[in-house]
Amino acid sequence: MAADHTHPAPSAPPRVRRILVLTVVPLFVATVLAAALLWPRGGSPQTDGGADVPRYPGTVTRVVSEPCPPVPSVPEGTPRVGDGRCGTVDVRVDDGPTAGQQVQTPVPDGPGAPRVEVGDEVILVELADPTDPTTSNWNIAEHQRGTPMVWLAVVFAVAIVAFGRWRGLAALAGLAASFAILLTFVLPGIGAGRSPLLVAVVGAALIMFVVLYLTHGVTAQTSVAVLGTLGSLVLTGVLATIATAATHLTGFGSEDATTLSMFQGDVDLHGLLLAGIIIGSLGVLDDVTVTQAATVTELANANPGLTRLQLYRAATRVGRAHIASTVNTIVLAYAGASLPLLLLLTADSRPIGQILTSEFLAQEIVRSAVATLGLIAAVPLTTGLAAVVTAAGRTDATPSTDAPARRPQPDRSEALAALSSPRTAGSDEPDQPRTAPPSQATDRWPESNRSTDTAW
Repeated sequence: MAADHTHPAPSAPPRVRRILVLTVVPLFVATVLAAALLWPRGGSPQTDGGADVPRYPGTVTRVVSEPCPPVPSVPEGTPRVGDGRCGTVDVRVDDGPTAGQQVQTPVPDGPGAPRVEVGDEVILVELADPTDPTTSNWNIAEHQRGTPMVWLAVVFAVAIVAFGRWRGLAALAGLAASFAILLTFVLPGIGAGRSPLLVAVVGAALIMFVVLYLTHGVTAQTSVAVLGTLGSLVLTGVLATIATAATHLTGFGSEDATTLSMFQGDVDLHGLLLAGIIIGSLGVLDDVTVTQAATVTELANANPGLTRLQLYRAATRVGRAHIASTVNTIVLAYAGASLPLLLLLTADSRPIGQILTSEFLAQEIVRSAVATLGLIAAVPLTTGLAAVVTAAGRTDATPSTDAPARRPQPDRSEALAALSSPRTAGSDEPDQPRTAPPSQATDRWPESNRSTDTAW
C-alpha cells in the first residue's frame, strides 16, 4: 500500500484561533437557531395527489408478441403514438397479497414504455376495473432498478474510500449529512409553506458547516473556507433576488414547476427558483473556497518570505485558472441537464431573441450567470481572508519586533566574488583540494569545509 503523503496545515497561533472562533462560532449558533425556528412541524403537508396505486415486484416469465390490429379511425400516414408493440406478458408476482401468482399484462406500449424480456424484474400496478370493482387489471409500470443502483452505490463508495482513504470516508459522511439536511429540513420546510429563499440559505449554511468541518477537519484553513463560502452564498442570494426581479421571472418556467403548483398551490415558485440557485451554487463554492485557502497555506509554507500582498496575488492567479475551468463546468452541467429543452429550441420557429428571452430559457441563463458571479466573488474574498490569517499566524509565531524572521538568504556579492576569484596553483589536480588564503576563505565561505562540487 502506498504511503499517504498528505500532511495537515500547521496549527495557527492562539490569537488567530481566538479571532476565528469568535467569528465562526456565533455564525454557527445563529444558523442552528434559525434552523430550529424554521424546522417544519406537524408532519408533511397533505397533497392532492390522487389515490395511491398498489405496486408489486414481479418477474417476467413469458412474452407473446402479436401484430397490432389496424386502426381504421386514424388516417393513413398518421404516425402511431407508440411503436406498434402488441401482445401479452406473463409475470410472476414476487411480493404482496398475490405473491406467487401468475398474472397477464399487455405488452407495454407508448412513449417511454419499458421493453421487457423473459427474466426481467419489473414493477406491476393493479388497477381496478371501473365497470366492475371486483375485477382488476395488471400493467407493467417500469423495471426494478434497486439491485443495479445498490451495486453502483457500492462501487462509488469503494472507489472514494480506496482513493481518499480517511478523507474519502469523511467525504461520504458529509454527502450523507447533506442529503439528510435536504430531506429533513430544506424540502419539508419549503413544502410546509416557509420562505424558500430563507430555508435555502439556512439549509445551505448548515450543510456548509457540517460538510466542510467533517471533511477537512477543524482547522484555521477550513474556517477561512467556511467564511468565504458563507459570504459568497449571501452575495449569490442577493444577486439572484435582483436578477430574478429585473427579468420578471415567476418560477413557472418548467413543466415540473407547473405540475408542483397543481398539487401544492401554496408553494412560492419564485422563491423556489431562488432556493435552487442557492443550493446549486453551494457545491461549486465550497470546492473553490477550500482550494483557495489550501493554496494560500501551501504557498506560505513553501516560501515564508512572501508578504500578504504577494500571497494574495500568487493564489489569485491559481484562482483565475480554477474559475476559467469551473465556469465552463457550470454551463455544461446546466446544458447537459437541459438537453431535451435545447433540442426543443432547435425546432422552434420563433426568432432567436424571443427564444432567449422566454421564461423557460431566461430562467436557466439567470441561474448560470448568478452562480458564476457568486463563484467569481468567492476567489478574492477567500484568498484575501486566507492571506490575512496566514500572514498573521506567521507574524505571531516569530518574536521579531519589526518584521517576521525570514529564512537565511545567501549574500550574492560574496558568492560571486568567491566564484570569480582565481584558484591557487595545483587546484586543477583532481586529488588536490582547492585552497585559498585563510582571510579570503573566512570572508567568502562561511563553511570552509563545504564542497562546491555537484553531488550526483
